Amino acid sequence: MKHFILLLLSLTCINSCKDSNKTTSTTNLSANFSESIANGKDIYTDFCMTCHMPDGKGVPKSFPPLANSDYLKNNRLLSIKAVKYGLSDAIEVNGETYNMPMASLGLSDAEIADVMNYITNSWGNQNSEMITVKEVSEIKP
Repeated sequence: MKHFILLLLSLTCINSCKDSNKTTSTTNLSANFSESIANGKDIYTDFCMTCHMPDGKGVPKSFPPLANSDYLKNNRLLSIKAVKYGLSDAIEVNGETYNMPMASLGLSDAEIADVMNYITNSWGNQNSEMITVKEVSEIKP
């Protein structure tokens, strides 16, 4: 995570030499991404941690791990959809099948974007492309 933030700050400095308008938008994006991840941690603690555990490792055979999750890495839209609408189908995560239903938590699109930015950048996951409220709002059941 620290390396990612340093990379973003470096890119901001490089861009500042080229175009001052780009610097402003890159800086705002970096700040918004960091803020979204921080907000997402609070949402995770309140809504997700009970099943997926504080370390994101889940509960074997019941609740899938979010830590180092191939499902999160390979199924961005389906992952967002699961948080937004719940999940009733079986999924495979890191070679294991999970068939425990996940209820919709009633989160707003902004809360979903924040928690997704947190979990996709925690516990060995790395996602440099920010999940936005607009992206979440476009996902339909």
